[in-house]
Amino acid sequence: MKLLITGGAGFIGANFVHYWVKNYPTDSLVVLDKLTYAGTKDSLHDIQDKISFVQGDICDEQLVSELMRGIDTVVHFAAESHVDRSIQEPLVFVKSNTLGTAVLLNAARIKGVKRFHHISTDEVFGMLPVDSDIEWTEETPYDPTSPYSASKAGADYLARAFYKTYGMHVTLSNCANNYGPFHHPEKLLPLAITNILEETGKKIPIYGKGDQIREWLHVEDHCRAIDLILRGGKPGETYLVSPDKPHPSNLEVIQTLLRLMGKDEDLIEFVPDRPGHDTKYANDSTKLRTELGWKPNVSFEEGLKQTIEWYRNNQAWWKKIKSGEYKEYYEKQYQSVKHQV
Repeated sequence: MKLLITGGAGFIGANFVHYWVKNYPTDSLVVLDKLTYAGTKDSLHDIQDKISFVQGDICDEQLVSELMRGIDTVVHFAAESHVDRSIQEPLVFVKSNTLGTAVLLNAARIKGVKRFHHISTDEVFGMLPVDSDIEWTEETPYDPTSPYSASKAGADYLARAFYKTYGMHVTLSNCANNYGPFHHPEKLLPLAITNILEETGKKIPIYGKGDQIREWLHVEDHCRAIDLILRGGKPGETYLVSPDKPHPSNLEVIQTLLRLMGKDEDLIEFVPDRPGHDTKYANDSTKLRTELGWKPNVSFEEGLKQTIEWYRNNQAWWKKIKSGEYKEYYEKQYQSVKHQV
């Protein structure tokens, strides 16, 4: 089988490429990535001889059309995904996430690609009250609250439209927060881990009071879910992916991290909350579990230990990222701790 994997040099995409090479070594993989701030070929260094890598933009119709030739399955990760940046530059997100998905779907339709799987996010559903017991299902109406989630919602609607209009074999998955190797250090967990590993007394910035609640899904569990959807998911269907309970607050997540790394909580610094910050996300992944037999294998604490160890053993990877443009972004985003960059 020949797969086109978009965004394969990004966090989840790179982990999926590693997963697929390991589990399906005879398949042919074409990886397309624009290599923006969120993607780096360094994440694919160990398997570069096992894949065909193309640097390019999913909005480039000619390039995408050429790459679709002979492809059996598209796995579409490519997206601008950092919510904070979407607040600063919303139109960039609309172009990449919504228009880019349309370009890919249309090229796949014209070239007769057999399978198209679109990776989305739980953020398209909006937010829940912190004290709510409600969980989103595949039938929950969309209510995005940021330019990022709105652009992903548009992409989701396009994917469904191409299934309904053209009969394409399209599937979708909306996942919870992922964590694990190759996670960009702008994000909460890798930011905290790398700040601690730098051992310069850097603070760990937490928005507001840190009472926002997220579900934390180990990226390898997510890759296994995508694998099952590709092999057994029904055309036109959506599958939510989420870990087992409980779901800690952001503050509790960082407190657990500090405990595992042997650090005191005085490293925490609360910073002004970002505009429109969602309070809580919660997916009900019953459909994925019952229909396709998926369940998470990695507990949060065990996964966090593994993640800490990965960043400890791969410092060259993240130190290269935490320089240049990253410093400018960090100072702009966390002004109260900019002197610590």
